[in-house]
Amino acid sequence: MRILDYVKENILYLDGGTGSLLQKAGLAPGESPERWNLSHSETVINIHKDYFDAGANVVCTNTFGANVLKFSFTELEDIISAAVGNAKSAAKDSKSSSPKWIALDIGPTGRMLKPLGDLDFEDAVSVFAETVKIGVKCGVDLIFIETMSDSYETKAALLAAKENCDLPVFVSNAYGEDGKLMTGADPRAMVALLEGMGADAIGVNCSFGPSALVPVVKEYLKYSSLPVILKPNAGMPSLVNGKTVYDITSDEFSSQVAEMAELGVGVLGGCCGTTPEHISAVVEKTKNITRKVTEEKNHTLVSSYTHSVELGARPTLIGERINPTGKPRFREALKNADMEYILREAIAEEEAGAHILDVNVGVAGLDEVKLLPSVVEKIQEICDLPLQIDTANLSAMEKALRRYNGKPMINSVNGKEESLAKLLPLAKKYGGVLVCLTLDEDGIPAAAEGRLEIAKKIYNRALEYGIKPKDLIFDPLAMAVSADKNAAVETLSAVKLIRDELGCHISLGVSNVSFGLPNREILNSTFFSAALANGLTAAIINPLSYEMMKAYYSHLALSGLDENFREYIAFADEKNAVDISEATDLKYAIIKGLKVQAADHTRELIKKMSAIEIVNEFIAPALDTVGTEYEKKKIYLPSLLMSAEAAASAFDVIKASSKETKKTKCTVVLATVKGDIHDIGKNIIKLVLENYGFEVIDLGKDVPCEKILDAVLNKNAKILGLSALMTTTLPAMEETVRLVKRNSPKCKIMVGGAVLTEEYAKEIGADFYGKDAIEAAKYADKIDKM
Repeated sequence: MRILDYVKENILYLDGGTGSLLQKAGLAPGESPERWNLSHSETVINIHKDYFDAGANVVCTNTFGANVLKFSFTELEDIISAAVGNAKSAAKDSKSSSPKWIALDIGPTGRMLKPLGDLDFEDAVSVFAETVKIGVKCGVDLIFIETMSDSYETKAALLAAKENCDLPVFVSNAYGEDGKLMTGADPRAMVALLEGMGADAIGVNCSFGPSALVPVVKEYLKYSSLPVILKPNAGMPSLVNGKTVYDITSDEFSSQVAEMAELGVGVLGGCCGTTPEHISAVVEKTKNITRKVTEEKNHTLVSSYTHSVELGARPTLIGERINPTGKPRFREALKNADMEYILREAIAEEEAGAHILDVNVGVAGLDEVKLLPSVVEKIQEICDLPLQIDTANLSAMEKALRRYNGKPMINSVNGKEESLAKLLPLAKKYGGVLVCLTLDEDGIPAAAEGRLEIAKKIYNRALEYGIKPKDLIFDPLAMAVSADKNAAVETLSAVKLIRDELGCHISLGVSNVSFGLPNREILNSTFFSAALANGLTAAIINPLSYEMMKAYYSHLALSGLDENFREYIAFADEKNAVDISEATDLKYAIIKGLKVQAADHTRELIKKMSAIEIVNEFIAPALDTVGTEYEKKKIYLPSLLMSAEAAASAFDVIKASSKETKKTKCTVVLATVKGDIHDIGKNIIKLVLENYGFEVIDLGKDVPCEKILDAVLNKNAKILGLSALMTTTLPAMEETVRLVKRNSPKCKIMVGGAVLTEEYAKEIGADFYGKDAIEAAKYADKIDKM
């Protein structure tokens, strides 16, 4: 039986924390779990067999960290081949009569993708692709991508899987206490991205115990049309008699998991600390629970790397200013590669209230294939709004869709056969909400009924490609009334007709209606109001136009969509619309992550102020503001790092232009412990500490404890920061802490990582546990002043 057929009617059981059992079997601190497939195959086989015997239907191969960044290609082939063979042997030897499948387990690379790190998106895709191709060759039944804490890396892994096999692909992400991924994505954003790109089951793993993940799981169940996965830890680790143990028993674990099975979760298993006993208890507790049918959810979602926008919940505003049409200043910015101007436009639209930004860079003579994905990436560095990718160039569209971090709007397809044949496959592959223009080989029908017929054609062709109606938004095309006095009437009729007949959402480029006439905003705002009254879902407008925003907030207030008229009152209190695109200073540039602008402002300031004044009046307050916003979860990791880099660009100007030097604080040594190749957390802390004035010695990843001690002693470091992501490397962290404490007792040790808790940090002798980079920086600042 196919696994996807099975999970439609049955609860599918997964295995548990293989790494925890390898530790128990003798895996040494810092030793590679993946190499045990070759050196301790019987142990690995027995662990897999125990999970199968406990009732698991799916066992994940012992390949969590198996990739070409960690192993040579030849060794990688040997490891994956042995891992798959071990899992197959376990399935054959198991006494369980339940259906069994082998999943190729793929974890994160351990490196951050650009712009936050040094790993290019396409390089990440290639890394995952090598693992996928070997696993498929060895005969796995499905791909299981797990413990991803970054939406962009998740996309890279899923794309690699979809491009290199036709097996089912399951994807699960690791969420923090705030219910978001490390780089900011909330559950609804991940549902939008993963479902759009064709994953077969999605959900959560690792993180915490089952009950702590209830809010995240409920979001998945609300929005996902796919089977939902739950694979939590057996609580959080603590140290008992020198051994790492987890605080949730198999009975408690299974009871909590069963509650979510009752809610509709269809794929159940465990992560760190979960033993065959935990899985057996889950099977027993849920055996009488009827598998709820996974229903199609009719939510039209677009997303960025942090959040999604649901079309249809309320009118959606799509900012039109990042488009050269009719904008000579923007055209010049594109020709002169003035990215700062483009980014300021994006920020201005975001702050003015746009929900989505349209991005079009089509200018004659420019290489749009190169320019469009670059502009998309740069905007996503400093702005977390979803984007509408707008181009008639197919190659540019694919490049931008491929590198977009989220689920975009795709502008656009039309009723021409050539357009349908080219755009529909792209929309299916990369996901997205597809804007459908009601024109064909014969042009734009004058009457609303003609536009409806083209809409029906696109609708039916999209279904043939497996694109769901919820991912279509129709644009019946606003035409200039100056050329046809009935143009607005027919467009408004088409808005209502298409919405009523097809049940799909409607978008319009509103300002086209007034082309060729004076005082265009008068007509635009009135037409906008009429379109909203006829059921318009989304409008491409200038959000910095006072008249357009007045129409928008008035519609919300009059339609019962503005609770207690809060938005209307706030807008009405702002007597005049202010274009803030030029109103910036150094502090603002740092907060917004505008590196070039931060450097430019610093060059001007250094002419009339001392370096220390610039730091105290602009840079330090900006970093404090960003840190506070980050702690309050108003901004997320990408924004934090972009601000840190903007501050760094300001410091670079100060160093180059002034004899004054920035006072350096005490020395901090950073390292990811032996056996752990994941240095994301360490790299974040390094960047933040450097911008707070600390001298940072970065030893890298997979660092032996002796090397760490040598650096602490040789550099007379006042602080040591240690990071670990994997459960299997916690003993290496404990060993390092013990060694440094014994030989350099004055050095304060701070630790962090997804698998750590404050209690565990205390138990291994660390001085401080940091949940994030800002907490670590505050602690380091406190120690520096002692």
